[in-house]
Amino acid sequence: MRIDKYLWCVRYYKTRNNATEACRKGHVKMNGDTIKPSKTVFNNEKVTVRKNQVNYELQILDIPSNRVGAKLVDLYRKDITPIEESKKLELLKYAKDYYRKKGAGRPTKKDRRDLNELQEE
Repeated sequence: MRIDKYLWCVRYYKTRNNATEACRKGHVKMNGDTIKPSKTVFNNEKVTVRKNQVNYELQILDIPSNRVGAKLVDLYRKDITPIEESKKLELLKYAKDYYRKKGAGRPTKKDRRDLNELQEE
């Protein structure tokens, strides 16, 4: 099975076209090498997917025949993402709370205090 189809089947991407674009942009790596969307995948290969500024690592356990339900995804892949990457995801959630829109001007004193308070935690 092609890597773009596999990533779509195990629900890392909403559409197969999104998975193909991610491969073309170099966001998908297999065993440390950037790969093309047409790369064939086999069992026990390690794949790294960069999505939303987080590097997800997974090991392929089995190849699905077509797209699977969310509850069945763990039958086909094993998530081996390091703990540091999952912490990045939590930090990104906090950063979205304090996101200034472009063109909002300089931060006020209150904005700076809030930002410093987030950084100290």
